[in-house]
Amino acid sequence: MGDDSEWMKLPIDQKCEHKVWKARLNGYEEALKLFKRIEDEKSPEWGKYLGLLKKFVTDSNAVAQLKGLEAALAYVENAHVAGKTSGEVVSGVVSKVFNQPKARAKELGSDICLMYMEIERAEVVQDELIKGLDNKNPKIVVTCIETLRKALSEFGSKIITLKPVVKVLPKQFESREKAVRDEAKLLAVEIYKWIRDALRPPLQGINSVQLKELEEEWVKLPTAAPKQSRFLRSQQALKAKFEQQQAAGGDEADGDKDDEPAPQVDPYELLEAVEILSKLPKDFYDNIEAKKWQERKEALEAVETLAKNPKLENGDFGDLVRALRKVIGKDANVMLVTLAAKCVAGLAAGLRKKFGTYAGHVVPTILEKFKEKKPQVVQALQEAIDAIFLTTTLQNISEDVLGVMDNKNPSIKQQASLFLARSFRHCTQATLPKSMLKVFCPAFLKQVNDSAPEVRDAAYEALGTAMKVVGEKAVNPFLADLDKLKLDKIKESADKVELPGKKGGVGAEKKAPAAKAAPPAVAPARSSGPPKKAPAAKLGGPPKKGKPASAPSAKGKKCPETKEFVETELSIEVCEERSATVLPASCMQLLDSANWKERLASMEEFQKAVEQMDKSEMPCQALVRMLAKKPGWKETNFQVMQMKLHIVGLIAQKGSFSKTSAFVVLDGLVDKIGDVKCGGKAKEGLTATAEACSLPWTAEQVVSMVFAQKNPKNQAETLNWLANAMKEFGFAGINVKGFINNVKTALGATNPAVRTAAITLLGVMYLYMGAPLRMFFEDEKPALLKQIDDEFEKMQGQSPPTAFRGARKGGAEEDGEEADEQEEDGGGAPDVMDLLPRTDISDKITQDMVDKVGDKNWKIRKEGLDEVAAVISEAKFIQPSIGELPMALKGRLNDSNKILVQQTLTILQQIAVAMGPALKQHVKNLGMPIITVLGDGKTNVRAAAMTTLQAWVEQTGMKDWLEGEDLSEELKRENPFLRQEVLGWLAEKLPAMRTVPSDLMLCVPYLYSCLEDRNGDVRKKAQDALPIFMMHLGYEKMLKATGKLKPASKEPVSALLEKARAVMPAKLAPPPGKAGAAKSVSGGAPAAKSASSKAKPKPVIDDYDDDDDDEPEPETKTKKVVKPGAAKKGVLGKKAPVTKATAKDEEDRSGVIFILVPNGKEQRIKEEKGLKVLKWNFNTPRDEYVDQLKTQMSTCFARWLQDELFHASDFQRQVKAIGVMGERMEDELEGTVSCLDLILKWFTLRFFETNSTVLMKVLEYLKLLFPMLSRENYHLNEYEASSFIPYLILKVGESKDVVRKDVRAILTMLCKVYPASKVFPFLMDGTKSKNSKQRAECLEELGCLIENYGMNVCQPTPAKSMKEIAVHIGDRDNSVRNAALNTVLAVYNVCGDQVYKLIGNLSEKEMSMLEERVKRSAKKTPAAAPPSARQAAERERPQREHPSNPNATFMRKPAQQPQEDVPNKLKIMYRTYRIQARAQNAVREHSHPSIPKEFQLDLDMIENDHTRVSELPDLVQHKLDELLEPIMMPEPKIRSVSPHFDDLHNSTASTINFVISQVASGDINTSIQALAQIDEVLRQEDKAEAMSGHIDQFLIATFMQLRLIYNTHMADDRLEKKDIFKLYSCIIGNMLSLFSMESLAREASMGVLKDLMHGLITLMLDARVEDIEDGQQLIRSVNLLVVRVLEKSDQTNILSALLVLLQDSLTTSSGSPMFSELVMKCLWRMIRFLPETINSINLDRILLDVHNFMKVYPKEKLKQLKSDVPHRTLKTLLHTLCKLTGAKILDHMSMIENKNDSELEAHLRRVVKHSGNFSGMKSDRGTEKGQDDRMSKANVSDILSEIFKKIGSKENTKEGLTELYEYKQKYSDADLEPFLRNTSQFFQSYVERGLRVIESEREGKGRVQPSSTVIPQHGLDSGSVPLNGEEMKPAVYYERLKILRQRQGLENNSRQAQLLQQEEGDSGPMRPITSLLSKPSVASSTDMLQSKLSQLKESRESHFQQEQSHSHSPTRCSSPSANLDDLKKRLERIKSNRQ
Repeated sequence: MGDDSEWMKLPIDQKCEHKVWKARLNGYEEALKLFKRIEDEKSPEWGKYLGLLKKFVTDSNAVAQLKGLEAALAYVENAHVAGKTSGEVVSGVVSKVFNQPKARAKELGSDICLMYMEIERAEVVQDELIKGLDNKNPKIVVTCIETLRKALSEFGSKIITLKPVVKVLPKQFESREKAVRDEAKLLAVEIYKWIRDALRPPLQGINSVQLKELEEEWVKLPTAAPKQSRFLRSQQALKAKFEQQQAAGGDEADGDKDDEPAPQVDPYELLEAVEILSKLPKDFYDNIEAKKWQERKEALEAVETLAKNPKLENGDFGDLVRALRKVIGKDANVMLVTLAAKCVAGLAAGLRKKFGTYAGHVVPTILEKFKEKKPQVVQALQEAIDAIFLTTTLQNISEDVLGVMDNKNPSIKQQASLFLARSFRHCTQATLPKSMLKVFCPAFLKQVNDSAPEVRDAAYEALGTAMKVVGEKAVNPFLADLDKLKLDKIKESADKVELPGKKGGVGAEKKAPAAKAAPPAVAPARSSGPPKKAPAAKLGGPPKKGKPASAPSAKGKKCPETKEFVETELSIEVCEERSATVLPASCMQLLDSANWKERLASMEEFQKAVEQMDKSEMPCQALVRMLAKKPGWKETNFQVMQMKLHIVGLIAQKGSFSKTSAFVVLDGLVDKIGDVKCGGKAKEGLTATAEACSLPWTAEQVVSMVFAQKNPKNQAETLNWLANAMKEFGFAGINVKGFINNVKTALGATNPAVRTAAITLLGVMYLYMGAPLRMFFEDEKPALLKQIDDEFEKMQGQSPPTAFRGARKGGAEEDGEEADEQEEDGGGAPDVMDLLPRTDISDKITQDMVDKVGDKNWKIRKEGLDEVAAVISEAKFIQPSIGELPMALKGRLNDSNKILVQQTLTILQQIAVAMGPALKQHVKNLGMPIITVLGDGKTNVRAAAMTTLQAWVEQTGMKDWLEGEDLSEELKRENPFLRQEVLGWLAEKLPAMRTVPSDLMLCVPYLYSCLEDRNGDVRKKAQDALPIFMMHLGYEKMLKATGKLKPASKEPVSALLEKARAVMPAKLAPPPGKAGAAKSVSGGAPAAKSASSKAKPKPVIDDYDDDDDDEPEPETKTKKVVKPGAAKKGVLGKKAPVTKATAKDEEDRSGVIFILVPNGKEQRIKEEKGLKVLKWNFNTPRDEYVDQLKTQMSTCFARWLQDELFHASDFQRQVKAIGVMGERMEDELEGTVSCLDLILKWFTLRFFETNSTVLMKVLEYLKLLFPMLSRENYHLNEYEASSFIPYLILKVGESKDVVRKDVRAILTMLCKVYPASKVFPFLMDGTKSKNSKQRAECLEELGCLIENYGMNVCQPTPAKSMKEIAVHIGDRDNSVRNAALNTVLAVYNVCGDQVYKLIGNLSEKEMSMLEERVKRSAKKTPAAAPPSARQAAERERPQREHPSNPNATFMRKPAQQPQEDVPNKLKIMYRTYRIQARAQNAVREHSHPSIPKEFQLDLDMIENDHTRVSELPDLVQHKLDELLEPIMMPEPKIRSVSPHFDDLHNSTASTINFVISQVASGDINTSIQALAQIDEVLRQEDKAEAMSGHIDQFLIATFMQLRLIYNTHMADDRLEKKDIFKLYSCIIGNMLSLFSMESLAREASMGVLKDLMHGLITLMLDARVEDIEDGQQLIRSVNLLVVRVLEKSDQTNILSALLVLLQDSLTTSSGSPMFSELVMKCLWRMIRFLPETINSINLDRILLDVHNFMKVYPKEKLKQLKSDVPHRTLKTLLHTLCKLTGAKILDHMSMIENKNDSELEAHLRRVVKHSGNFSGMKSDRGTEKGQDDRMSKANVSDILSEIFKKIGSKENTKEGLTELYEYKQKYSDADLEPFLRNTSQFFQSYVERGLRVIESEREGKGRVQPSSTVIPQHGLDSGSVPLNGEEMKPAVYYERLKILRQRQGLENNSRQAQLLQQEEGDSGPMRPITSLLSKPSVASSTDMLQSKLSQLKESRESHFQQEQSHSHSPTRCSSPSANLDDLKKRLERIKSNRQ
């Protein structure tokens, strides 16, 4: 016992390691309790047990061990540090627990292993368990296998790495122990669940009986993929999702988890690689060349056997591949060819990516061998080339395949096409880019016309496969010239194609149970992607619409179609005939008159006729042929010739001008271009032709024509025209190769004018192409070369001008996608490297030369290398096919003679420059050996190797070098030189990459080994590279990779990783060309995507799909407008001054502009605090401040950007740089924030300059910057604020209003990112300025701060601040005095009379001024109770106001609405209106008497009381006798709604009402700002619902604005067209947002939709729109919007609206026929979707509309119309409805009166009868009454419900009453009681009164004239009829009285009718009651807008006019009936007076 008491006192951790087992047992028990009790997983208590945990599980006492295991499990589960013990504890569990006899111990041990896996230690646990499989004790082995099986079952194959498990699994099947074999079988079954057939190949070697048993078990398994059921700690989100699905029933899991399927395991990855090179027969290379075919066969069979191994070890297979290639290419025995092909296929499949090195050598040979016709040979060759394709990329073999596509042998052509078709199946849109299609499609098109049918079929299949892979839209542009028959065949082929990916990854592998399946998903991943720069899109490319038959686009300026107008050549007779129809007869007769005056008169008539001709009627070809008619272009009279040339230009501009027409005129134009008198007109004609037919095509024709002549004047002028045209059209699509030869000819001309013109043209081309253009002319004479260089020198520093012809409208015709592949540079400049003429040197690389290079004698080897160098030097630019040279040079890189190695490296540098980007395909076979040379012992050799490597990378990019295992294999070599050079090179190159291939991960293990290398330099380079690797791979991945290190290495490497993590640079943002494409396009500068054809697209809605979502959306969010050339200037602008480093500099410019320096800003702050640098504080900036800023910026700004920002002479450079910073702000958010202090400092320097352009650009940037910082929740620090805000405040006193306004707006935004209390002192300092404007503005801003944030903002104390502010009340300047008074008044509004204490003693005069101001303020707004400090803090920040009129009253009242009620975005918008509002308010208040408050409701009470109001509100009693006196009728005064925020009633509804009212504003900017706010709301799902109930109102305001633009703005020449375009863009953007939300879209009523569609279609047909820049883009956006409206609106309403619209359009004689046509297109689209929408359509309403239509347009009348389309449209609609509903359609005619007279019913009966659905129905009209009588009760109920719905709606109340009256007449016994029972008494009396009025009207007893019957007839025409049993409100009568007063001009209200205050009942939200005197309308909605605007106005006025003292007077409620009677009497008196 003594011993017990001794250890009982010990702490728990000491008990756990006590030698007495009982003590340990007790310790474990207490530890278990402790572990469960500790809640903090990071508690220091856990650390005590780190070293003891292994002892817990390895305790020698079984009882204690069991408890120790429980404690260990609790520890692992709860302790944060438990992961550190995983290795030793799991090892202990395996060796000491899994061998225990107790099942409980094994179970706990297994649980501990699984728990370690859960805490992210799966790899360690798995390694220990696999080690346990080698244990001799079978119990341990069984338990290890069982634990692995459990882990896989619970965690899945994503967590458990299956490759090592599968590797050891076959061995377990060989165990002598049955238990082990059985457990192995269970594990194999579990693995099969996860990877399916990928498990078969590794298990092929096990016992056949066991394999059969496994097969049987596998068959039983369910086909559904298993799901992970246990999750890592990092997967808690997945866990919650899984549990939620389990709770919901588990079924949904299938659908929801598809986004993260278990990774598809490639069987190849599970196999062991086999080394076969050493196993080749020793005499293989001799036998393969033996003369006896049997010996050759034996050698090949040996290789075939070895190649059958599914996975081969990498090695040097070059010799073997060459030997096999020789057999395939030259062996006459076809059996051996077949065998060799099989060997190649086996090698390719076994080596996979590693075989890619040899692909280029074998593919040409196989393609040539396809001339063999024997099927077995062809099949073997197909298998071989298919296997090879999976090891390389399409780009790498494209040259070889294209080389045989025009071979004479049809079999070769056929097989090449079939090979490409098969290859395309493995491609995706990314790996089959448009650049590849552009290369292959022309070759296929040749084959499509081939004489051999098999070649044609193969081409169809290849094109069909490409179409299937990348989509029809991408391929169609290349098929423009094909006829329909061939296109159909291609589409048919596309339909037959089945892509492997579509069937599922697992199924694809089932075909290869024998282990060698071609990897289904490897090829795409392996692709090196498209070239860095795809060739530019040609201007003359095919159109966007994807019409298959369209040929290259002819951009006629006003052509209504996007496809090119193609026409055949017409005979002269046909031309004369067509011309005679459009030209006057006299004109035709005199065309060839001998008298020049008659010809001139004829030309004048010709010109007039052309000018008046409609485009659709203009026969362009016929007209130009008439002009070319004798004398034609040989006209001798210059006046006639000038006129003729002018007419050519007119025809090209106005008509559909085709290339056929152009050919007729180009000869004449070129011939006259050098003419002194006619040259100008000729150039105009050429320009017009270029616009119609594209500049590239026109220029090519013109240049070839002019150089076929010998007229130097024409040549010079043509070149001058071309130089100018390039500037106007841009450079996109220009065929440089075609021009270069002609330019060279011109440069050699004897005429100096031609040479000068050629040099000028080169200068313009240099702007676009940069320095590489000079390469074409290096062979010219030195004198000429100097002239060229001088011209280039002139152009340096200039940017290419913005294209304003053709380029923007047709610059990237081929597709939006083309732009994604290219840099989006706006001008579409081609990659010069693609344009260089390259020589094929493969025939010069002779076998003799290759043998010399490989000779044993070093001198001969050197001789061979010299010959190679000479061949390359002579060729200059070479094609990538260089024969066997790569293998020969590769051998020389490891030459024993170092001089030859260096010479080889020099040759490789030569090859890099000569071959250009095509060098990529040689990276693997020739590039990687260069890296090997980096391990050479000699420094000079290593330096040469690095230079060569850099030259190669400059051409190829880094991606190809990082793909595959080659680089990791190099790092694997334990050569310190190689390692340090490679790591240094990677550290330099990787930071500039945005993405890296995943294969980079293969280098990480060797990087870790370098960290521990014995060589210090290697260790240092590895440490430098570590953060760079981490930047791309991520810390987590790299930390995970340390799991495979030895324990001794793991800790130091992990520590280095942590260290690297702290300094890890930020990853580059995505390139702006892609990430920012949407932004630049939407900002109004569409680059490639918006470069649609200049021709106006025909608005054919049917052709639009939802896929066109890449339509640029109009930018409404910010004011950022990117200029059209911005992108181009940003990238190409740098080309001009660059010499050799063009590509690199260009890449730099397109890269990031802010370099992230870890802790850079913090370091700068520290330096400034420590006074190591100058503190940013000055009155004017001295040079040392500028120099210091330059130094600080140099480390974190892109070099080019800094150069631009500090450009000494050209301020435009600074403007552009700021523009680039603005564009990249969102993309480089992190960089902007990290350099924010430097950006702000640079801006402060600009504040001291006088250049207003730069200043405005700076302010524009700041207005974007601060909201962005606010959104990111970033707050300025003191360092940033103090170096910027004081200098910003200087500009608040600027003389220009626009600057002051912007600065004030920025100060407002600033308070969101910097505390207002800290801004306050800066403003206080600003009040001490000598500038009176600055003092006044600072005081105003102080007032706003106090108003917004309360008195706490005043620093240092309110008293001190107020005393300083009050001093300014006595200022000399009037504006300063007013500002000071306004600020003090703001304080008064916050804290009341306490303000007098705060301001201290004032002079008598100043105090009287202040008191007067306070008194005046009190009159205008009742003083609110001073809010408490807490209320001030909590209330909504009110919007600011800045008086522009010094005398304007300072009226600020904080909003009382809680924040959640009014969306922030909607409230912020009023900030911009306040300045104007103050001035307008002041004028209004002085000029108009105050409005009497006779019938003002207490709005606050009604709106805030959400309970049912059962008693009438109190009325304010007034004397109304004045109303009985005669009234002088003043002229009604109109004033616009003043956008004053404080006047608005603070509720969401009134806020939205106000914003919507601004949409219809006549001021464009006001409207745009309102639309921007609404767009903000619509884009946020959580806020969009606020618009519900306002949709009709919003749509009405929108189409009123559209009408205003159409009728007023477009006709106003004073308005900028770009402003109108911006307004249009905002409207369409809003509509697209709205109609993308179905719930909101369905709220639009029929009448509103009708007007909206009318407005949109009118816009599409507005010919003036095309004059606006980017007008075509606008039309396309409208087109898309119309489709969206048709799809998302309520289908009944939109169908009804279209029918009414069609009826109206046909009725209006002045209407455009195109209008009706488009309405019918919409109807056809609706008809097409009727099968899906029929159930949601109210057929009764539709049939009523059709009936009404047929009444206006009976069948006979319809047939008399010019077009039969309306008749067919109507018939199709009715037939479709009949087809979908059958005979039931006849039951839906209940809303039609007098069905017997309806033409509709007869038509429907015929249709139903014809379709056989009319069984049992009688057509006898005599029975119809009986049918009516048998109408079901349900039908009656539906009819009455519909009628009462109409009565309760705003628009249709009168119509409903009329229908109800007629229904009662028809069915006198109808019971209306059920429908009236639940309505209020008022509603019932309203209905009865309405019916009586109708009755009296119809009987001729109407007592009143129309002007006075308004009230009884339309007592209520709103949708807010009280249905809740509410009593009649007195407000109804007050409203009538008020409106009568308004109409007579007695109130200062607008002409629009006023609305009643909104009321709310129990059953629904508040609905507005429209004016009781307004005219109701069914289909129009203008009144609705008036009502809404009036309602808004009412709510505003009520804010001022409430009389709180009377609002709750109980005496007023006592007799509501008396009040009502009184009101009625008053109204009657007023009416009688009016009469």
